[in-house]
Amino acid sequence: MSVLMTTLASAGDLLAILPAQVPNPDPLQPPGTEGFNSVMSWGKWVALAVCVLGLFAAGALMAIQSRRGEGGEHVGKIGMSLGGVIVISAAGALVGFLA
Repeated sequence: MSVLMTTLASAGDLLAILPAQVPNPDPLQPPGTEGFNSVMSWGKWVALAVCVLGLFAAGALMAIQSRRGEGGEHVGKIGMSLGGVIVISAAGALVGFLA
């Protein structure tokens, strides 16, 4: 019985050490994909430009419709635009966190 207990204890120790020795290499960009980074940076720039235009539009609508008492409804649109800016700006960090 003690041989079985010793074997199980040794197996438990081995399993506890095993995950610590699995390598976790840093991500490395494959050769020939430099153009993809350019496309991603252009996409990020366009997305942020769209958010800025959305803020302009929400502000203009808020100013135009303030006389009719509907100006406060556009605060949600401004919040969504700012939320989009946060998500777009933090996209790389979010993906890195989830990976």
